[in-house]
Amino acid sequence: MTVRAAVVDDLPALRELWGDILRRGTADEQLADLARVLDEAGSDPGQSIVVAEYDGEVAGAIHLSATTLTPLNLEPAVLAVSPHVLPQFRRHGVGSALIEAAVRFAEAQGIATISTAAVASSRDANRFMARLSFTPQATLRAATTVAVRAKLSARRSAGRSATRPAGSRHIDRVLAARRISRENIAG
Repeated sequence: MTVRAAVVDDLPALRELWGDILRRGTADEQLADLARVLDEAGSDPGQSIVVAEYDGEVAGAIHLSATTLTPLNLEPAVLAVSPHVLPQFRRHGVGSALIEAAVRFAEAQGIATISTAAVASSRDANRFMARLSFTPQATLRAATTVAVRAKLSARRSAGRSATRPAGSRHIDRVLAARRISRENIAG
């Protein structure tokens, strides 16, 4: 197995590896996006895209970036994004080799912490990260602005206000229905 920096000839393999996390678009648009990301990583010593080759084929890749733990926690960290391995190369040490590359990158940068991001629904990837001592730190959620706007508008139109607790209108209706029911029984 060989671990090396990605080159332009690797773009089709990177698209195959990362296709599920790239922006939606045509194959050409995704390749153009990857070319831009590769170019940016190549011109910034704080970034790297690393590929692992197994028997001469690209088997996996990882994007590395020297950054901070979060925008608010300024502890230096290497963010190891999307360590992906093609299914036919899993259980051959490719993932471990990619994480080893992340460790070497962090050490070269003088950084003591590595964080990683894997798709939440990928049970195998998350179990692999847990075995390597990565612990969950946050949940990253994403939604379109249209979806969020619709939910915010629905909440506003439901009549919730800052002065009235969220469920009080429903409770008021229940209590009123009980009073009416008691009055009807008594009368």
